[in-house]
Amino acid sequence: MNTAMPATQRGLSFSGFIFGAFVLVVLGIFGLKLVPAYMQDATVKNLLVAIANDPEMQKASPSTIRMSFSKRSSIDDIKAIKAEDIEITKNGDRLVLSASYAVKVPVGGNVSLYLEFNPSSAN
Repeated sequence: MNTAMPATQRGLSFSGFIFGAFVLVVLGIFGLKLVPAYMQDATVKNLLVAIANDPEMQKASPSTIRMSFSKRSSIDDIKAIKAEDIEITKNGDRLVLSASYAVKVPVGGNVSLYLEFNPSSAN
């Protein structure tokens, strides 16, 4: 006579699978909507660092620095920030460029995400 307990089934129920798939789809949609804003922020930061490290820009006037940013941002198709939004300061003999801007990302319907970015060449 076999007195062993029968093995209980383990696994994912259909409703658990549907819920998990729904969560993954929602996270995927948010991710795909947010990636371009973060990529553009990284591009802005790289531009600020490149201009701040350019030896020709160290002694340039603020209007020349803004013109350089404007030309470089038109090449990279940056629309979230304008050259007038850049703050130009000196830290000793080093040029520091920073900016503060916000991006509104529509998610769907009347739902949007508001992202604030503060790129700087100091870091």
